[in-house]
Amino acid sequence: MSHFFGLSFVRVAGRGMKRICKIGGGIGVALATYSCAIAADLPANPPVKAPVPYLALYDWNGWYAGVHVGAIRGLSNWSAIPPGAGAPGLSGSFDLPFNFDFIGGTGNYVAGLQGGYNHVFPSRAMLGFESDISFPNSDVQVPFSVRGSQTVSSPLTGQVTYGEAVIHYGSARARAGYAFDHFLLYGTGGLAWSYDQVTRTQVDGVSVGGAATPGTVDTRLLWRLGWAAGAGIEIPLAANWTAKAEYLATGFGHKGMRFTGASEAFNSDLTMQSIRLGLNYRIGDASHIPDFLTKGPSALETDRFALHAQATYVSQYAPPFRAPYSGRNSLDPNTGRETFDTTLYAGVRLWDGAEAWVNPEVDQGFGLSASVGAAGFPSGEAYKVGASYPYTRLHRAFLRQTIDLGGEIQKVDAGLNQFSGSQTSDRLVLTVGKFSVGDIFDTNKYAHDPRSDFMNWAIIDTGTFDYAADAWAYTVGAAAEWYQGPWTFRGGLFDLSIAPNATHLDPQFGQFQWVGEIERRYAIWDQPGKIAISGFLTRGRMGGFQDAIQLAALNGGPADITAVRRYQSRGGISMNLEQQLIPNVGFFARAGIADGNKEPYEFTDVDRTVAAGLSISGKQWGRDNDTVGIAGAVNGITNVHQAFLNAGGLGILVGDGMLSRPGNEKIVETYYSFPVLAAKVTLDYQLIVNPAYNRDRGPVSVLGFRVHSQY
Repeated sequence: MSHFFGLSFVRVAGRGMKRICKIGGGIGVALATYSCAIAADLPANPPVKAPVPYLALYDWNGWYAGVHVGAIRGLSNWSAIPPGAGAPGLSGSFDLPFNFDFIGGTGNYVAGLQGGYNHVFPSRAMLGFESDISFPNSDVQVPFSVRGSQTVSSPLTGQVTYGEAVIHYGSARARAGYAFDHFLLYGTGGLAWSYDQVTRTQVDGVSVGGAATPGTVDTRLLWRLGWAAGAGIEIPLAANWTAKAEYLATGFGHKGMRFTGASEAFNSDLTMQSIRLGLNYRIGDASHIPDFLTKGPSALETDRFALHAQATYVSQYAPPFRAPYSGRNSLDPNTGRETFDTTLYAGVRLWDGAEAWVNPEVDQGFGLSASVGAAGFPSGEAYKVGASYPYTRLHRAFLRQTIDLGGEIQKVDAGLNQFSGSQTSDRLVLTVGKFSVGDIFDTNKYAHDPRSDFMNWAIIDTGTFDYAADAWAYTVGAAAEWYQGPWTFRGGLFDLSIAPNATHLDPQFGQFQWVGEIERRYAIWDQPGKIAISGFLTRGRMGGFQDAIQLAALNGGPADITAVRRYQSRGGISMNLEQQLIPNVGFFARAGIADGNKEPYEFTDVDRTVAAGLSISGKQWGRDNDTVGIAGAVNGITNVHQAFLNAGGLGILVGDGMLSRPGNEKIVETYYSFPVLAAKVTLDYQLIVNPAYNRDRGPVSVLGFRVHSQY
């Protein structure tokens, strides 16, 4: 017997494995016990209470759209017939088991979208329909976390591993239920589909005919069609918002294919079960759809819960430019790439001053040249890893505790990862969990958010601030902020990647980083501003450039920083200035320096940097929601860092194979942002001179287009 989210499943032996769900009995016993306990505690003549105020019945009628998150597991039964073998051949089954790794960010969890229509009859019976699509988690390097496999051995095949992974799936279902006074109970059923990857890996031996040798991997992508059935409960939260919990089972019959590498026929089925939590926004009848599309949904915030969301699309194109030679980390001319992401910001108040937030995000796409080619990379929306398929990541999951210490009471507006309310000017803020170091350190209101202002890495962050992060720019750690009058003192301890520029964080926390920051707020001629000094100290296994150069001279190959890594420290310090010049016009500046004798660990290949720019609101010319920005940055590296790249070394983002004519990397970026319906559209232009510090390549123009919406 196996267990899945409190449900018990019994496996019945036989060629076709079945699962029987036992749920009713346990719930019935629990409810009966609970009812008896309450009855035993009630007095014979309970006191009469004042009547409960009448609450109007919730209106479930009309169109709705929403989001969901959940966990999933599955089972696949398979059979294979090697060439020359008759039926039945080989057969077996494997689970797609549930797992979750908080630090690694991987597991059998999903996020997705749904939409549908409800009609409630006068009898309170409800009929409707719903369609949904779900995107499972992936770490990209080993894609598709909802997966399973089985390894078998046979004289005809040798040792072989068969596996299946779910890329994305969805359903179109009818819903029928009953609308009680303050909740909706429903059953659901209909059609389901799944897009999967099926693989055959030759582990050892040779298949019949010698077609598949050890290491041969056969991959097939296939669509499956099947059924879906389940049940759920939905409750109103506020205004047009409802929350639901749902169990959904899906089944897909046997489907055949052929692995060409081994000339082998393969057949398999798939069943899955999922538990999902969702939020729906009731649009109403068809007349309200135009308003929903142009204005978006109203934000959700109650005394206890809050929900916000964002979606961003970025497209960039680099026209042809001078490139006499290229290396593994070079920026390619005449290329274009796109990225898309949508994020859910769900929060709950726990106790006085405490908030917990989770941010599942669906990502898809690539940066230019797979996010390499310039130390000041042109898109902060492009991660260091990309995928052609949409996938879910849990980027943030943290607890924040605010302790008021006195002083002026300040109003706090609702926002992303922020409840509305109030706080005192003097306070202590503690944050622990998974989040980005940049959420707390090196912030700047004019240049820090690639979804709404500048996009270049060396402008939205200090280029030398080599903050701890996985390949998606998030880490696990803790931070403290002490606000006292015009001063703020910040400090934090964070987990590093398992190796420099690696995808995953160190699960043992053996490599880590200290970050500290001092901020001073002030006003000049009644114009507010602030200046912050930040520092970091990284402790981990990293290489020195001179060691890599000397080793390359001995073995005759290109400089390899991975061969000379040892446990040591690397530090840096930076300055961040934010100043309002006049109302609606802001100036910012950043500068930083870091240890240029050792490789940067996480962010980008910059040893010294300076950046500055202006942000101007459209209120200056009568367009209140427009913004124009212009900024520039100059990045540099040390002489030994240049020599390392000239010896064929590769950095995090740079490495053209040689660097015979080095120079500072110079960047200019300008953008114009304006509203269109419920979104903000941005036109962006960047000029990168000496990309990757190489005077032989470029200059590079980057044309950008961005659409962003949030509520």
